[in-house]
Amino acid sequence: MKRLIGIVTITLFVAAPAVVARADDKDPKAVLEKAIKAVGGEEKLKKAEAISWKSKGTITFNGNEMDVKTTATARGLDHYRRESEIDANGEARKFTIVVAGDKGWRKFGDEPQALEEDGLANQKRTAYLEVLPVTLVALKGKDFKLEPAAEESVDGKPAVGVKVTGPDQKDFTLYFDKESGLPVKLVAQVAGFQGGEHKQETTYKDYKDFDGIKKATKVESKRDGEDFAKSEITEFKVLDKVDAQAFSEPS
Repeated sequence: MKRLIGIVTITLFVAAPAVVARADDKDPKAVLEKAIKAVGGEEKLKKAEAISWKSKGTITFNGNEMDVKTTATARGLDHYRRESEIDANGEARKFTIVVAGDKGWRKFGDEPQALEEDGLANQKRTAYLEVLPVTLVALKGKDFKLEPAAEESVDGKPAVGVKVTGPDQKDFTLYFDKESGLPVKLVAQVAGFQGGEHKQETTYKDYKDFDGIKKATKVESKRDGEDFAKSEITEFKVLDKVDAQAFSEPS
């Protein structure tokens, strides 16, 4: 009997680290802390209040795949500017979106249009869904509620899920590579170009170091299971300051 008790005690002692590791995977705060460390550390990410990036890729709309080049700037989660040039059958078309706190505009063609209440809310959500997987630290704030989500396989590797409810009371799920801690997938309901909502799944691959911050350089999105956007990040910067005109009405 004593021998049996000894064996059980040793078994539990040896197994304890594995149990702790699984517990950490279920604790969304621990998962987030690991991710922040993996991306660059809290100190460096807090300094990334303003960021900019450039990308090239494709977007699919009504079954047509078009080339697109984009330049984007973000300050925090509620100031955002995206300028895209889309090649539509050899014709270049420019599209600009600006969010500046409680104001926003859309410009497609010559005349900018102010975003109304629902349109502004949708663009704010689009902005923070794009920025949060890059900077992460805002997820520690009171505006975001974190809960554990089921583990998934992303590109054949286990990924830990965290369900996040944002300041707009809408949720999304962010997945982190179980080994590295890096963000690898985001699943959210998003507004479509022509109204309605779609399930969007975005994956993040090929991380590269940009002055101490790891950034996914290949980002791919599907909407309702269909290809929607593919982009390759060609430039990423942390900005010391942003021109005040960056978040003004497009001219």
